[in-house]
Order: sequence, then C-alpha cells, then structure tokens
Amino acid sequence: MKKTVKDVDVKGKKTLVRCDFNVPMQDGKITDDIRIRAALPTIEYLKDNGAKVILMSHMGRPKGEPKKEFTLAPVADRLSELLCTEVKFAQSDVVVDDSVKAAVDAMQDGDIVLLENTRYRKEETNNEEPFTGELASLGELFVNDAFGTAHRAHCSTAGVASYMPAVSGFLIEKELKFLGDAVNDPERPFVAIMGGSKVSDKIKVIENLLDKVDTLLIGGGMAYTFFKAKGYEIGTSILDEEGIELAADLMKKAEEKGVDLEIPVDTVVASEFNNDADSAMVASDAIPADMMGMDIGAETRKIYTAIIEQAKTVVWNGPMGVFEMPNFAAGTEAVAQAMADADAATIIGGGDSAAAVGQMGFADKMTHISTGGGASLEFLEGKELPGVAVLEDK
Repeated sequence: MKKTVKDVDVKGKKTLVRCDFNVPMQDGKITDDIRIRAALPTIEYLKDNGAKVILMSHMGRPKGEPKKEFTLAPVADRLSELLCTEVKFAQSDVVVDDSVKAAVDAMQDGDIVLLENTRYRKEETNNEEPFTGELASLGELFVNDAFGTAHRAHCSTAGVASYMPAVSGFLIEKELKFLGDAVNDPERPFVAIMGGSKVSDKIKVIENLLDKVDTLLIGGGMAYTFFKAKGYEIGTSILDEEGIELAADLMKKAEEKGVDLEIPVDTVVASEFNNDADSAMVASDAIPADMMGMDIGAETRKIYTAIIEQAKTVVWNGPMGVFEMPNFAAGTEAVAQAMADADAATIIGGGDSAAAVGQMGFADKMTHISTGGGASLEFLEGKELPGVAVLEDK
C-alpha cells in the first residue's frame, strides 16, 4: 500500500502535484474534460487542507520545445471554472524561470498555480537534469495523481520524488485498489476480455492473466490472428503476422492451466473497411477470401454475455470490433451491456474500451474505468510502474 495525501500533513506545504491534463483540443478549446474532472478530488482536498497547490502536466507531444497549440492555458481556465476559484497559470516557455518561482513564493495556503506543459522541456521524457531539480525547487511534497503517465519515468512523474517525500493522490489510490484487487485478489469467477488489433502488443498481459483468470474472452482484430493459428481462412482481415505463433502458444498454455480461452465462433465480415460496405455474418472458420472481419458475430455475443453474467470480477481491455462504425459496434455494445448488467466488479482498462463505454452510455454502470491506457496494460502485465514505485509505502 502506498501513502496518500491523507497520510501526510499538507498544511502550508508547497505541494507539487502531477496530474494528467493531456486533454483533446480543437481550435484552442477543450473537447473532453474528463481527465481534468478526475483530478478534482485530490486538488480540492489539498486546497481545503491548506496546501499551496502547484499543478504540473504534459499535453500532446511538443517534442521538447514550446508550441502554442500545446499550451496548458485553457486547462487553467477550465480548472478555475470547475473549482470556482482562480487557478493562476504560470506561463513560461521553459516551465520554470524566475517569474514562475516568484509566483510560487507569493502563494498563500490554499492557492493553486498551474505550470506550463512539462514536455516543453526536452529533459522531461528522459528524466534528466537540470529540469528535474528546477521542478523540485518549487516544492516540499510531491503528489502523483497521473496514473495515465505512471508507466513513464519522467522528471515530473518520478524524478522529483528523489528530492522530497512522495505520496499518491486519490486517483492513483483508486486505480491501484481496483486494478490491484482485480488482478491479485479477485472474487471468482474472474473473466478477462481482450480485444484490440495486435496479439503481440498484449502478449505479456494475456500471459500474466492466464495465471489468474478462470476465463479469457478474445475479440477485436486480434481474434483473426487466433483464427489463423487454428488454420482458418481469414480473408483480408487484419493479421498480426508475428502473433500467429504467440496465439497458438497462448491457446496451448490456457489448456495446460485449465483456463477457458474463448475465441469467436462467428464473425461479421465486410467487403471493405467502411461502415456502408456490404456485410454478412459467417462462421469464424468460413470467412470468404475477399472479405474482412469487422466484429464478433451474434452467436459469440450470446456466449460471451452468458459467461460475463456468471462472473464476479470482469476486466476488459480492447473493443470487440470496429465500434467507431455503427454497423460494426454490436459486439462491443453487447459486452458493455453484459458488464453493466452483471453482478460483478467491472473494470475497464482504459483506452478504446473506456471510449466505447462512454460513447455507448454505460460509463456510470461500471465499477471502475481506468484513466491509463498504457499504464493499465503494464499494470495488468504485472510490471512495476515507475511513477508508483517512487511513492512512499504505508
């Protein structure tokens, strides 16, 4: 267990808080503020308990130099609205300079300052000096609440922890609890659902889960690599060539471990990658040579729904099909509906799955939706995340 902001005295302390404000922007406007809202409980707690709150985050990939389209100024404005208090934006192309230090020195207890995009500095992503020390010079306590970047050892996610006490915010605490409990102490039956396109991208996650789950459901683009491993014709479906052998190996390992590894029994196929393409539903071993798989079929949806209904813990990472196209979203929607209806702890492992449940209106029916795509995957792999490892143990 890691210490949280509740385990330390924050009153009067200059508190560096790493958030994940990497929000989508269009024409200088924030189009989705869910990540900003996710950080509010920690910011409000620190403010209400008299900390001097210094927020930092990256946005996009400015590649180590200031670029106006990646400024965090709109985030300061949105935070001010949500918190009903002024969040001062400490604008600086170098993130930390004399004017920023002066702004921090002038802070009163409960004040909030937001620094400029940490990736304006090339040292950030390499966790290098002098940037780490410059950030650290602003604070006395480090709070990491950016789970989405916790798998990266950057100046602002891990480096500053070597200068001062480091604890987690409420968001990371929640992520570690739900993902940790699901993987290490699940209520059974424990079902994992894996989608997305590449087996090789998720091989380590699947291998780790084979030691823990009762059932593993495969869908999405990676299913066609499993079909290929079984000798099926897959037509023009997406194929992860280097994953064919891996898929065969995973099916063998699952059998040896007594894990029920399910692949789709039927598939929705289309003549091209287009919502309006000619489509049909076929058995998974009967995909026409000139068609591509786009979604799991109706029979597979029934089978997967029945398995999810019996589960007590469900972890889902990766859609079942091309859910962005309405004609090929039924499989993803069926899984989301089954999870929403299940009497189980339901955890969405970030990324496209989180986008799908949000888009389909099931977000408030899930026990937990992870804010970290890559971080969630690495956690599910069993890896230690650098941004979590630096935090003090209870």
